[in-house]
Amino acid sequence: MQVNAYAAPKAGAPLAPTTIERREVGANDVLIDIEYAGICHSDIHTVNGDWGPQPFPVVPGHEIVGTVTEVGEAVTHHKVGDRVGVGCMVNACRECASCLRGDEQYCLNGMIGTYAATDRDGTTTQGGYSTRVVVDANFVLSIPEGLDPAAAAPLLCAGITTYTPLKHWDAGPGTKVAVVGLGGLGHMGVKIAHALGAEVTVLSQSLKKQEDGLRLGADHYYATSDPDTFEALAGSFDLIINTVSAGIDVNAYLGLLAVDGTLVNVGAPPEPLPVNAMSLIGARRSFAGSMIGGIAITQEMLDFCAEHGITSEVEVIAADQINEAYERVLASDVRYRFVIDTSTI
Repeated sequence: MQVNAYAAPKAGAPLAPTTIERREVGANDVLIDIEYAGICHSDIHTVNGDWGPQPFPVVPGHEIVGTVTEVGEAVTHHKVGDRVGVGCMVNACRECASCLRGDEQYCLNGMIGTYAATDRDGTTTQGGYSTRVVVDANFVLSIPEGLDPAAAAPLLCAGITTYTPLKHWDAGPGTKVAVVGLGGLGHMGVKIAHALGAEVTVLSQSLKKQEDGLRLGADHYYATSDPDTFEALAGSFDLIINTVSAGIDVNAYLGLLAVDGTLVNVGAPPEPLPVNAMSLIGARRSFAGSMIGGIAITQEMLDFCAEHGITSEVEVIAADQINEAYERVLASDVRYRFVIDTSTI
């Protein structure tokens, strides 16, 4: 089927209206009429070629919320009329050790991304900046009632990207968690860490978003541009979630960890981050990474957010504002996630 979409024709080029082809609905597939698609910094990295050559034209978008309009004959857990979501992946082998333990995002045979990836049939996946999508039912999430669909869309990436490390490293009552950066990822990390019961600190370049940070659930807020911050907070945190996609002084942030503390990178800067081994050895600290989450924990996250009334802070835009939105994301001029109303495509 032919559907309307917005695509980047080549690296660094503005996104423009186009039409793309979606496959027919197979026995295990779900056809979704897309309502909202979030704009993630990963979309911008991809279309700008920051992460290497891409199979242009690329339709980005992996924060998708919509309504089921058709299901394949073998689909049992989604039905026509359901509100559903699709995140950063649309398939995996489901047979390797990672998939069998629920970590499809780490599929040893390569998980299939929602866009700019090679699908099972050899075609290139195209994302949510479009009006309809066909997805394997096993990779379709249920959006709980009570979650605003536009504000829920970024949960499919920003929400799960921060929820997974917070859960994996046992954030909760009695733990001290710092979130580096108060952007699309960071503001979700603050909300979720607060709901889990942790003591939450925001580490941001300046104090200009301090009021927002405290409103979103932070207990403390510090400016990293102030050298005194690193002295005052030395050895303080059990867990630091770094959400920024630019380079940081990793060793300075490792110094903020308590003994056995962990700094987890979820932002993906294009350049390497140098680490001094002594920054780790001195207090048995760890430097780790984390990428989204498997399907089961993503559903858990959505249910958790519904239970605690958590959604993203969003600015809904029309499709013809996408390129402007990209510029504003790069200028940190969004609080805190752009979401496209796909009815305008």
